Amino acid sequence: MTILQRLWTYQKERFPLFAHGPLIAAFSACAVSFSSLIRHAPPPGWDMYLTAFVVCLLMFLQLRIADEFKDAEDDARWRPYRPVPRGLIKLSELRILFIVTAAIQLGLVLWLDPRLTWVLGIAWTYLALMSVEFFCRDWLKARPIVYLVSHMGIMPLVDFFGTACEWLPRAGSPPGGLGWFLAASFFNGIVIELGRKLRQPADEEEGVETYSRLWGMKGGVLVWLATLAVTFTCAVVASQAIHFMRPVCIGLGLVFGFALCTGWRYLAKGASGKKIEMISGIWTLALYLLLGLIPLWLHS
Repeated sequence: MTILQRLWTYQKERFPLFAHGPLIAAFSACAVSFSSLIRHAPPPGWDMYLTAFVVCLLMFLQLRIADEFKDAEDDARWRPYRPVPRGLIKLSELRILFIVTAAIQLGLVLWLDPRLTWVLGIAWTYLALMSVEFFCRDWLKARPIVYLVSHMGIMPLVDFFGTACEWLPRAGSPPGGLGWFLAASFFNGIVIELGRKLRQPADEEEGVETYSRLWGMKGGVLVWLATLAVTFTCAVVASQAIHFMRPVCIGLGLVFGFALCTGWRYLAKGASGKKIEMISGIWTLALYLLLGLIPLWLHS
C-alpha cells in the first residue's frame, strides 16, 4: 500500500472524516456565526468559515495523533488491532502528518489575519500539555474525573479560536457574552467523551478504560444525562444573547427527551453504547446548528 492508501485507511479507522466532518463543520460554523450574531454584525465572509473549519478539523486530527503517541504502550499491549501497533502506519509518519497539518493551519491564519496566530498558539500550547499529560500522568490516571475535565479544556479553546475568526479581523477584540457559549462547548465535550465510553458489559474490553466500568452502567448514564442538562442550561443562557432562546429550548429539549429514552433502554440492556454515542452526536449537531447557522439564516 502507498502512504496515501495507508493514511486513508488510518482515517477511516481512527478519524473518520465522513462522521467527524459534519460535526466539526457545525462546531466551527457555529462559533463564527455566534460571534457575528452577538455583535449584531453583518453575516461573516466565506473566508472566516473556511479558516475556522479547516483549522478546527486539523486541530481535532492533531488531538488524535497526539493520542497515538501518548497511548502507544497501552495500545501495543491491549489493542494490537489498531493501525499503529499492527504496523499500518508508523509514529514517525504521523509526526510528519502533524507537522504538515500545523503548517496548513498557520498558513490559513496568516492569510485571514496574522493576529490569529496568538489565539492558535494558545490552543497549540494546551494541546502540547495534553500530549504529555500535563507532566503528571500517573496522578491524573488515578483521578478519572480530574483527567476528564483537564482534557476537555481544549474544547472551549478551539471554539474560542472559531469565534476569533470573525471578531478579530472585524473588531479586534472579543465581544462580551462569549462565556456561556464557551461553557456550553466545554460541557458538550464531556457529553461526547462520556458517550464514547459507555458500554454494555459484553462490549467491555480488557485494558480499555470506560466510564461504564468506572461508575457502573447506571452511574455512567446518570452522569451523561446530568452533563446533557448542564450543557442545555449553558446553551439556553447563551441563546438569550442572540435572542433565540425559545427555539434552543424546544430543539434541545426534544433531543434530551430522546436521550432519556435511550438511557433507559441502555440500562434495560436493550440499547448498546453505540446508541448513547449516536445520541451524543445528534445532540452536538443540534446544539451547534441552533446556536449558529439557523439563527444567522433567520436573522439575515
